[in-house]
Amino acid sequence: MSVALSQAVRREPGCAAGDMADWMARRLAQMEAFLDDRLPVDAPAGLGDAMRYAVLDGGKRLRPLLVLAAWEAVAGEVEPPRDAPVWCAAGAVELIHAYSLVHDDLPCMDDDVLRRGKPTVHVRYGEAQALLAGDALQALAFEWLVAPAWAERDPALAVALARELARASGWQGMAGGQALDLAGVGQRLDQAALEDMHRRKTGALLLASVRMGALAARADVSVVAALDAYGRALGLAFQVIDDVLDATADTATLGKTAGKDAAADKPTFASLLGIEAARAYAQALLEQGLAALRQVPTLATHRLAALARWVVQRHY
Repeated sequence: MSVALSQAVRREPGCAAGDMADWMARRLAQMEAFLDDRLPVDAPAGLGDAMRYAVLDGGKRLRPLLVLAAWEAVAGEVEPPRDAPVWCAAGAVELIHAYSLVHDDLPCMDDDVLRRGKPTVHVRYGEAQALLAGDALQALAFEWLVAPAWAERDPALAVALARELARASGWQGMAGGQALDLAGVGQRLDQAALEDMHRRKTGALLLASVRMGALAARADVSVVAALDAYGRALGLAFQVIDDVLDATADTATLGKTAGKDAAADKPTFASLLGIEAARAYAQALLEQGLAALRQVPTLATHRLAALARWVVQRHY
């Protein structure tokens, strides 16, 4: 990912050639340390082991990177203090994402045995423990937003961040999208219905990542509106490319079982539009997102732009 990002960012004004790769490596290391330090080791009956297995040592961490990039775009290119709310926001988003993957892989959902290049949580720990690990990660995400000392000092910010994450995770967002996904198996959805499903299932949490980073930096309404447009375009582009990769990449490259959507007879952008047209649509969404960033020229949005380029150009 770092190579692809460093190549993508060469086209963004305001970045030296290696700056994005260096930034990403630093932020990823900081995020991994944050998660490792705060995920429980003493949860009873092996629950902590399952929780840590689900989150650590894997994944692209795109969502926390978006939180941090949005925060820096608003706050300026400065190092976030160790006790800044943005770290809790980034960690909470990643916990929600990890929990969703644990539950998504269960036999009653997508029934997968491989995630991030290793056995899924229910394969390693059993279905009951996987279900509990997902539940516990979801609860812990909101604890990280309302329990720290900064949340006591700034309860309005804590509530705003929790509201964003709850809305993106629940029936209006990710859970609702997953329900539509399950209901859509074997169906022939039109593009509008497919987009609605994925704006909820995948796009809502990506959009929330951008919004939470901006809110943590105290962005004003006009800035949040511009970043909203960017986040909506990015969220849909991510899913379009995910569908293309599921149809074209192999399991070793993806770190999860390739071809699952076709095998399950799920509606996808690749099957609806065709591979090349789907790629073209993702590129058009990328241009929409970059145009939205240009509406706030006073912000340092080049990291957000580079992340969006990587989403569309990625190969895994």
